[in-house]
Amino acid sequence: MRIDLDSTAPHQPVTIIGAGPAGLTAAYELVRRGVPVTVFDQNIRVGGLAQTVEYQGFRFDIGGHRFFTKARYVSDLWHGLLGSELIKRPRLSRMYYRGRYFHYPLKPVNAMLNLGLLTSVMVLASYLRAQLLPIRPEVSFADWVSNRFGRRLYHLFFKTYTEKVWGISGERIGAQWAAQRIKGLSLATAVLNMFFPKRHTKSGATVKTLIDEFEYPRLGPGAMWEAFRAQVETAGGHVRLNTRVAGVRHDGGRIQAIELQDTEGARVFPVARVISTMALRDLISALDPPAPAEVREAAGALHYRDFLTVALIVNQREVFADNWIYLHDESVRAGRIQNFKNWSPDMVPDASQTCLGLEYFCFEHDELWSMSDADLIDLARRDLATTRLVDPILVTGGAVVRMPKAYPVYDDGSDAALDVVKSYLARFENLQTVGRNGMHKYNNQDHSMMTAILAVQNLFGADHDLWAVNVDPEYHETRSEADWGELTDDVRSLAATQPRVPAST
Repeated sequence: MRIDLDSTAPHQPVTIIGAGPAGLTAAYELVRRGVPVTVFDQNIRVGGLAQTVEYQGFRFDIGGHRFFTKARYVSDLWHGLLGSELIKRPRLSRMYYRGRYFHYPLKPVNAMLNLGLLTSVMVLASYLRAQLLPIRPEVSFADWVSNRFGRRLYHLFFKTYTEKVWGISGERIGAQWAAQRIKGLSLATAVLNMFFPKRHTKSGATVKTLIDEFEYPRLGPGAMWEAFRAQVETAGGHVRLNTRVAGVRHDGGRIQAIELQDTEGARVFPVARVISTMALRDLISALDPPAPAEVREAAGALHYRDFLTVALIVNQREVFADNWIYLHDESVRAGRIQNFKNWSPDMVPDASQTCLGLEYFCFEHDELWSMSDADLIDLARRDLATTRLVDPILVTGGAVVRMPKAYPVYDDGSDAALDVVKSYLARFENLQTVGRNGMHKYNNQDHSMMTAILAVQNLFGADHDLWAVNVDPEYHETRSEADWGELTDDVRSLAATQPRVPAST
């Protein structure tokens, strides 16, 4: 969409809602151009989902964040901000199922040894059947995975974990999630990868799920966003934390002010231009006067999955070599275990100890979310005991962090609801929405950053369609150099790593 411009518009102040990757990237790009910026975030630290939490000197992520991108502009930003603090790390991950550990991505020999001969034969027969008689059309996550791995392998390795993550049946999850998060991978590519590790797609791109090395900030991803914040503030920008946007006032065509709540009470902050990373459902709810009923109903149909991490301090030097382990077994409630020491040795203050993060997926205010911290730490200890990875008696303490709206849900009706919300928000000529929750897209950090970068360019006269950043590569082949300017190659590369996905029906 084109943002309204006049002779002084590029220098008008910009208000940014959210201090995550998208919000801070927008702020950084603006202060570099001499534009006054104020960022508001309701959290006590920057980074959003990519923040790093510190507990008794131990650092841990909200999920673990690899720094990998095909976008050179984004990569240059990362390296320019952190330099040598951005370190190379090997990737190792496995899946826990029925008391055994399987390599991930799947390695057929390892899988067959763990499953046994009879189950392995049944898996291969199911895979061959899927190749001969694929499910058409592919509507659900179950369909998408079954067509590439076979129905039996879907039930063995994908169903339980995925339903832990999303809280609904794989038959009800749109194929979008599978196509975005495990695209390019199948049983066939897993077999080929075992013999030829550097596999590529037909377009020449490395299959993202098979990448075996990534970059990572030495002190966790939050260090990156603290560096962005420092640059913004050094250049005269303002980052206000622990400040909630409670209302968004408008006149039907422009955002005029935002209502803020912080430790000092409520106040009104006039705005000239707004870049928002706020969850679309919350943004619509905050509008004053209210959006039409059909828009509020559509926004209410945008669902989210919430997330909490239980970090356990273990009095043991080495626990396991993986960065993370997926817990596909129904006997444990956790969905994944992170070993933050294996992300970076400097995440722990004492090399004789380890920090593990057990991750639980839930809905805000459900039974799991509402458990006390003490009960959640006890639950994590029990889950850890079940996996036999470490003796729970070695756990010396723990901390809990809850993260609402961690994952936008792609379910039936979400596409139609999003179209209604997008259409309504387009009327506000001084508003752009960016980032994962600001666009209700399951973006990675680099995709969210790129939407912010392009949004800033729009403020200076460009006409970028932010919603096209992670659509399929074929779309971008039809776009001219003038559409994306110097970022044409980067936008196309991002499209290749996160293509457009089929709609659920």
